[in-house]
Amino acid sequence: MAQPSERRLFVVGDRVLVTPEKGEERTRVGLYLPATAVESAPVQGGRIVEVGPGTPVPSPSDVHEEPWKIGEPRAQYVPLEAKPGDFALFLRKAAIEVQFDGTDYLIVPHGAILLLVREPAIAEESPEFDPADFDL
Repeated sequence: MAQPSERRLFVVGDRVLVTPEKGEERTRVGLYLPATAVESAPVQGGRIVEVGPGTPVPSPSDVHEEPWKIGEPRAQYVPLEAKPGDFALFLRKAAIEVQFDGTDYLIVPHGAILLLVREPAIAEESPEFDPADFDL
């Protein structure tokens, strides 16, 4: 019996890891396009699996200190808008295809993402205000 892989993928920088949509695509009028027609489109969609830490920026304290001081570098990042679980529509030419443990992925720069579709999160911490719940 094969052991599960202990290897993991870590996305670096301002990139996202996407599982691409495959197969036939249906048009608005109900026609199905073959995979070859879908592959020639300039954009592609897929589900985001993992995101990198973001775009690295220098720490504000590093800018004002004397350059000869030796200190520990502190990595700071501008976080990405994309989140795992989002559906992304991105430029196909910017994506890089990889295969890891038999699964196909695409590595997409955050700048190549055209739009994100995010499912609404169930906010149990802040339920909607309902005036009927209060005696006024």
